[in-house]
Amino acid sequence: MRYISNSWLWIIRQVNKIGNERIRIGLLQALPFWIASLLAGGVAVGYAALFSFAEDLSISIIEHRKWMILLLAPVCFLLAALLVNVFAPYSRGSGIPQVMASIELANPPQNNKISKLLGFKIIVVKIISSVLLVFGGGAIGREGPTIQIAGSVFYLVNRWIPANWPKITKRNMIMTGAAAGLAAAFNTPLGGIVFAVEELTKTHISYFRTALFSAVIIAGLTAQAILGPYLYLGFPKVNDLSPYIFAGVLLVSISAGLAGAYFAKVMLQLLAWRQNHLKKLSHQYLWVLGCGLSIAVIAFFIHPSILGSGNEIMNPLLFSNNKQMEWYVPLLRMLGPVITFVSGGAGGVFAPSLTAGATMGAFIADYFHMSATNANMLMLAGMVGFLTGVTRTPFTAAILVLEMTDRHSIIFYLMLAAMIANMVALLVDKRSFYDHLKKQYLKDVNQSEEKKDEPLQK
Repeated sequence: MRYISNSWLWIIRQVNKIGNERIRIGLLQALPFWIASLLAGGVAVGYAALFSFAEDLSISIIEHRKWMILLLAPVCFLLAALLVNVFAPYSRGSGIPQVMASIELANPPQNNKISKLLGFKIIVVKIISSVLLVFGGGAIGREGPTIQIAGSVFYLVNRWIPANWPKITKRNMIMTGAAAGLAAAFNTPLGGIVFAVEELTKTHISYFRTALFSAVIIAGLTAQAILGPYLYLGFPKVNDLSPYIFAGVLLVSISAGLAGAYFAKVMLQLLAWRQNHLKKLSHQYLWVLGCGLSIAVIAFFIHPSILGSGNEIMNPLLFSNNKQMEWYVPLLRMLGPVITFVSGGAGGVFAPSLTAGATMGAFIADYFHMSATNANMLMLAGMVGFLTGVTRTPFTAAILVLEMTDRHSIIFYLMLAAMIANMVALLVDKRSFYDHLKKQYLKDVNQSEEKKDEPLQK
């Protein structure tokens, strides 16, 4: 800590040499965001590499010795849940609801509660637990966890700022960190900005737009400097679309939007059942083992498409002429994330949602014998629709898929898919998956603080 304090003091001395006071204060306010962005971008890249290595290693092991999934899944699921329960209970799951709850708690009377949801311990446990889960075949993504990790980095940098530094609010710092995390995870700077505005912020963007834009750019450039420029999904062909493609997009949007909303609702119901009925630790760990065994048995006896984040399914579908999709694959791509998410380890639903939507689009395209480019269009619409059904952030979903594929010519189709999916999802539930979880995290944090204060009150 002394080294950190000395570093801040050195920065202040250097900046104070600038004659113009307005520039000096502006620079001092911007520097913490820039430093945090560099750190968050570097951590996001390292995490992505570790996550991909674990997933690839798991696939390689299972391809050579399929029976190993029956051992890997239960053991890894149990270790991932144990790690979360013992060291950082609020690192479980996606991470986005925890960031949303932190933003709501970012006011002077409740600032102390944020450390339960964000911090160094959260970063370490989040990374290890999610890597264990994906190594065990868990159907999770790293994007939601990256948002909580980046939010934690920004929160820690904010805590390290000296008292005599120009005032920077925790709320703006955490929101900016979350946006930078999404941008670094997907290499989608616009998606990060839209996500911050659409999902995270209740404040007018003018109050923190400079910090938000610069953080997203720096975190994204840091990731690109290490990995090189890349697209999350590459350049799928979507030229020569049928004049009737609107009908297909409409059908996929309705189907994927409803499926995404019910997917979220089922997970929420299972999480509530677990919390209400599994009070004993032994019962909770039996539940985790049961989740791991369920994934393993389905993968071994039915089909291995239930395993992993789903990237190995999306890429062949988008970049080969074989668009054939069995009816059960979309169901497995929904069932896998549900079982994995409710097991209690760390892991997100962004990437699994994209895969589920893509397989739904591919199945509908295959059913109607559509051309390869039309099938690609329906897969992209399915991704947008399913993700919107889960998150209720239509603009974020459309912009993410647009940036991940660099297919600007289909922006209106993607926006249409997002709008339709959002409308039909409202028929299932008025609130998003993350809103429900945020409310639960806020309740849990407040209750834990009340219990801590009870002995003092007595």
